[in-house]
Amino acid sequence: MVGTALKRLRLEKGYSINELSDRAGVSKSYLSYIERGIQKNPSLQVLSKLASTLDTHVEELLETNPTSTDNLDSEWVNLVEEAIKEGITKDQFSCYLEFIKFKKSSAD
Repeated sequence: MVGTALKRLRLEKGYSINELSDRAGVSKSYLSYIERGIQKNPSLQVLSKLASTLDTHVEELLETNPTSTDNLDSEWVNLVEEAIKEGITKDQFSCYLEFIKFKKSSAD
């Protein structure tokens, strides 16, 4: 989501919304709408201004990282890392999940 990337980059630079607004020439309320996901499709012109101000590329603002572990419980991350260390393949893990689903459905 653009808003999540924008907020992350803004905070990494140490900018407040007011400061980014002044530097990029984009209104504070519009920036807030983008960050909160209210405005999901800002124009390319706005994205270009923001990317330039944040010393990045528009692509980074548009990137979504579905494999990001930021929102995962640390226990889940540790379990997956342990499985990888033990040499469990993606196919094996997928088969295990299917087995668990089967067991759950047959128990109902």
